[in-house]
Amino acid sequence: MRSAERRHAVPQWRVRSDPLGWSGVSVESIMVFLTLSCWTRSRGPDRYWKVQELLKNARHFRGRKNRCYKLAVRAVRRAFVYATKARKAKRRNMRTLWISRIAAASREHGMKYPVLMYNLTQCSVQLNRRILSDLAITEPRTFQALATLARARQQEGLQAALGDGKEPPGVFSRITQLQ
Repeated sequence: MRSAERRHAVPQWRVRSDPLGWSGVSVESIMVFLTLSCWTRSRGPDRYWKVQELLKNARHFRGRKNRCYKLAVRAVRRAFVYATKARKAKRRNMRTLWISRIAAASREHGMKYPVLMYNLTQCSVQLNRRILSDLAITEPRTFQALATLARARQQEGLQAALGDGKEPPGVFSRITQLQ
């Protein structure tokens, strides 16, 4: 049998007498392909869905970038890079906003922002800047209590720095006069 004949050969059925006709069929001759994609080595459907997913991200672009795959790949990649940079910039901007809000609220209570934050950390208050800015806006009495706590801690530190006059001779206090 030549190779061309072998390629187009149909498997032969060996059938025995059976009312249903299946028990006599040998296992080596059964070739069942339920779908065409299992028979072929085409990667078409996977590629189709990949292209459609990318074009879905490019639908709102102008010009051929929302239709042509080659142009859409570049545009979507660039857009995702810009989106990542924008997320980081947004975090920076929000932190700056929180700091300015806390600074404004702390100035209302007669303290500067760095002094407030330092003394709150010394008091083991573990509130981040987002929460502190929300407290300054929505609950001013709670923020006032935190500012009072920070001021008390500042005064304790000031008294400890001034000393009680019992330093050994030749040792000077860190702070010589009140501000």
